[in-house]
Amino acid sequence: MSDTVTKPKARRTRKTKAKISKETYLNWYETMLRIRRFEERALMMYGQQKIRGFCHVYIGQEAVTAGIESAIRKEDCIVTAYRQHGTAIGRGVDTKSAMAELFGKETGIVKGKGGSMHFFSKENNYFGGNGIVGAQIPIGTGIAFAEKYRETDNLCVTMFGDGASRQGALHESFNMAMTWKLPVIFVVENNQYAMGTSVERTSNVHDLWKMGLSYEMPSEPVDGMDPVAVHEAFTKAAKHIREGKGPYFLEVKTYRYKGHSVSDPAKYRTKEEVKSFKDRDPVKMLEVKLLKDKIATEDQIKEIKDMIKTEIDEAVKFAEESNYPDPSELYTDNYLQEDYPFLT
Repeated sequence: MSDTVTKPKARRTRKTKAKISKETYLNWYETMLRIRRFEERALMMYGQQKIRGFCHVYIGQEAVTAGIESAIRKEDCIVTAYRQHGTAIGRGVDTKSAMAELFGKETGIVKGKGGSMHFFSKENNYFGGNGIVGAQIPIGTGIAFAEKYRETDNLCVTMFGDGASRQGALHESFNMAMTWKLPVIFVVENNQYAMGTSVERTSNVHDLWKMGLSYEMPSEPVDGMDPVAVHEAFTKAAKHIREGKGPYFLEVKTYRYKGHSVSDPAKYRTKEEVKSFKDRDPVKMLEVKLLKDKIATEDQIKEIKDMIKTEIDEAVKFAEESNYPDPSELYTDNYLQEDYPFLT
């Protein structure tokens, strides 16, 4: 088999008739820039060996989280995979507790016990951050079942990568969700590569959204480099679900600018390919639009940048000054000692 990889095609930003408020545009920019700066600093801290273990950054995919959050409610649930710092921050997890978790400190979002891949936040209806490839797909389906059982009109956004779309659990979940008309938006964040292997080399189906059609599930592709396109698609899907019509499947076509993890030099990609997507950098493109359409002034943009720089600086300082968990906390929140006396 040839090792030649077909270059993923960059999708043009489509014109939209959506009425997006000035406040929404500014919220998108702030969210996306916050994620970008947080992830850049996380990479820096990893290089200084202040963050250990696995670390997968969201740089390049920020528009996905921004568009989702403006289209759904805080009462809705989100579950995703291990490239999840950005999704958690978009949900409302503050950057101090997020950075402290990366440092393994007791002030982290899960007390320093989850690390980069396992953020959770009950108050933000955020269910991870899951390290096992594809495991979150049936988890999200189960959360959606719970919402239907409780007779709420909440939904669960269940996110996974293009690599996880090869898991058998996906098909089981699709079948169950359609049979029981569960309130779940299945989302494949197709950033073109599962670790170092392109979609073209792992499946005969290159348009992953078509996988939902065999279950007669409404399915469509989305330009994941454009928050407007993401917002529109998720608004439409959420409306469909809240009307009791069952699940929806969206393939969000995006791109990660860094390697699969911090240890990946990403040599399987050409410079030309990376450049073609960096020319559509979602953060930079949104900033250009804000200035061009007079949604924000240069002074306002600078103010947001300065505010976020200060916030991330404070997050790192907070993480560095926090304590590591006491060894006695090893089994707290994990096991009940009365059930496992040999652990005491």
